[in-house]
Amino acid sequence: MKIIAIDLDGTLLNHNSEISKENADAIKEAQGHGVEVVVATGRAEFDVRQVFSKTDINTWVIGANGATIHTPERKLFDSVPLPPNHAEDILEWLERKEFYYEVFSDEAILTPENGRRLLEIELDRLKTANPQTDMKTLYHSMEKQFGQTGFAHVKTYQEIIQSKERLYNILAFSFDEEKRAEGWRRFEGMEELTLVSSGLHNFELEHKEASKGLALQKLARHFGIEMEDTAAIGDSPNDLSMIQMAGKSAAMANGRDPVIEASDFITKSNDDHGVAYAIHRWLKEDSSTHPA
Repeated sequence: MKIIAIDLDGTLLNHNSEISKENADAIKEAQGHGVEVVVATGRAEFDVRQVFSKTDINTWVIGANGATIHTPERKLFDSVPLPPNHAEDILEWLERKEFYYEVFSDEAILTPENGRRLLEIELDRLKTANPQTDMKTLYHSMEKQFGQTGFAHVKTYQEIIQSKERLYNILAFSFDEEKRAEGWRRFEGMEELTLVSSGLHNFELEHKEASKGLALQKLARHFGIEMEDTAAIGDSPNDLSMIQMAGKSAAMANGRDPVIEASDFITKSNDDHGVAYAIHRWLKEDSSTHPA
């Protein structure tokens, strides 16, 4: 095993959005065996670095669902931005439909200044329509979304378009199931875009040539490594491309069904150090196949 790509939320991070000591130690053990560990996430690279700031771990980062790749030294190695006309069409529609959205650029996560209010209105409607709704879990999901690093607020999507910044990923978030389904139908037929989901309440859009799997392929080529010598660990549909392309794959016990079905085996959950379990399994397989 020469490269291991690891998803972040729901995979490496536990429900408190923390990296356990067990997972951190396993990553360092893999690196000590010469394995290139790569974090592959829907998050922005600068947000990932903040997550790792309390550790002494440094890795390559596949960010924005594969639209960016950064070196351990934080240099941009590769990027596939959205075409400006597509970004404008997407954002105009999302704003008209009153979606909370996030747009990843090189420097910030651009989001509407009334974003929190939009989601609070949705939660109020849900509570009124169904008083039995587990509001605590939904509020936790909202606060987790706002717990990222690097937000910059805009009054309207036009500010984003006029800034002429490179835009990599557009995330739409809603607690309204019908609203999300309408958004999925709106964009799923567009061949120029990649449409994925990284959580129960969102969908995300990137360039058609941006995915975690394609980014993993680029890194494998860069290192002169065959795909059969790569591995991937994930939990959500946005991990499927790398799960399917990697030589070996593991789904988290808390993973979604499509990921579990596509993976070689199911590791433990993100609250039970599932990443460490998978890494140790692969390292053990390597040592038995190629004894010292």
